[in-house]
Amino acid sequence: MSVLQCGRFRLDLSQPRVMAIINLTDDSFSGDGLRGDLARALARAERAVEEGAEMLDIGAESTRPGSDPVSEAQELERVVRFVEAAHDWKVPLSIDTLKPAVMRAALEAGADMINDINAFRAPGAIEAVAAGDAGLCVMHMLGQPRTMQEDPRYTDVVGEVIDFLDERVAALEAAGVARERIVLDPGFGFGKRVEHNYALLRELARFGAGGLPVLAGLSRKSMLGAVTGRAVGERLSASVAGALIAVQNGARIVRVHDVGPTRDALAVWKATVTGC
Repeated sequence: MSVLQCGRFRLDLSQPRVMAIINLTDDSFSGDGLRGDLARALARAERAVEEGAEMLDIGAESTRPGSDPVSEAQELERVVRFVEAAHDWKVPLSIDTLKPAVMRAALEAGADMINDINAFRAPGAIEAVAAGDAGLCVMHMLGQPRTMQEDPRYTDVVGEVIDFLDERVAALEAAGVARERIVLDPGFGFGKRVEHNYALLRELARFGAGGLPVLAGLSRKSMLGAVTGRAVGERLSASVAGALIAVQNGARIVRVHDVGPTRDALAVWKATVTGC
């Protein structure tokens, strides 16, 4: 599907799009959590847009391995303030949350997408997002953030993740959600060992075989550190390489911390494949 209905926007996905990560969290795994500082978050988001970000993904609850949940009230306050402040920007605003109350409030404030690591499984989540035209990112996660990396096991990681995503898409469609609103995310690092992550990356094209666009988020993750030996703050080159490989394997949206370098790499890729 080459067009994504994303709230106020209809995104042409015939070319890959870059989504910038904006962390309002206190304890982001990558060390870029802004602790709810709205002014700094808006400044970081503005810089990302200037560097070429075509979407912004705003999160106010850390989902790193071993993380603890934050209160609904804190998450609501941080997310809604950002959406209200950035609503007039000409860029889709995606909210990274698994709480139905936050989903509802964000959409009421004007958010264009809900990005749910829990794949809209929480009671009331589908009901919170079914109406309207917001984009919905459906992600696979094995277990919960606190425990997901303790001992993840699969017989066939690619097949099992595809089956899970297919079931969640069917649940959304049964609630009246149009397919043009849905994006799939295999969930790199969410209940996967290193070998699981690279199997997913290697076979990423299989996730788009049903016609839905794929979002890939590998930026700065431990799967990159595992093969490079680099600490989280030293994974720029690996992150750009991961985003480029994801696009080559079919991803239509890449979720990244480092917008400018990723855009440069994709520009070279595009010139190579199109002859421009």
